[in-house]
Amino acid sequence: MDLAPYLAALRRDLAAAAAPGGPEISRAAELLAGSLDISARLCLLEVLADATAEITAKLDGPTVEVRLRAREADLVVHRETPEQPATAAPGPPPPPTEPPGDVARITLRLPDTLKDAVERAAAAEGISVNAWLVRAVAAAVPGAAPPPTGRTGRGSSRRITGWAQA
Repeated sequence: MDLAPYLAALRRDLAAAAAPGGPEISRAAELLAGSLDISARLCLLEVLADATAEITAKLDGPTVEVRLRAREADLVVHRETPEQPATAAPGPPPPPTEPPGDVARITLRLPDTLKDAVERAAAAEGISVNAWLVRAVAAAVPGAAPPPTGRTGRGSSRRITGWAQA
C-alpha cells in the first residue's frame, strides 16, 4: 500500500487552509508540510498496525499483519495450517499449574525465515504459534512461571466465542 497519495492529500489540504493567509503563510504551510511528512507517515503506519490487530482479534483463525518494505506498507493475511492428526490419541490435558492471569498483547517482528521456522516448530508440536512463543519466552526468562501445559487454542473447552454488548 503506497502511502504517498494520502500524504499528498494532507499537503494539499494544508496548502488550501493556508492560502487565504497570503504568500508568507502559504510558504510556512509548505515548510510545515515537509517537516510533517515523516510524522504523518509514522502515524498512518500506526493506524494500519492497530487496524490489523483489531481485525485479527475479530477473525477466527486467520491473522493480518503489516509488513514494511521501503516506504510502502503491505497487508498480509495468514491462514492457519490444518493440524496434523496425532499418531496416538492423547489423554485429557493436565490442568494448568497456575491460573492464566491477565493477558497482554504485543507486536513481534521477526525475519521471514525465523517466522517460518517458528510456524513449522509449532505445527510439528500441534500447538499454535502463540502458544509455542509463550512457552519459548517462559523458558528463556529466569524466574518466569511456566505456561499452562494444557491446550488452550482451537478446540479447547476453555474457548468462548460470541458477541457481547455493554
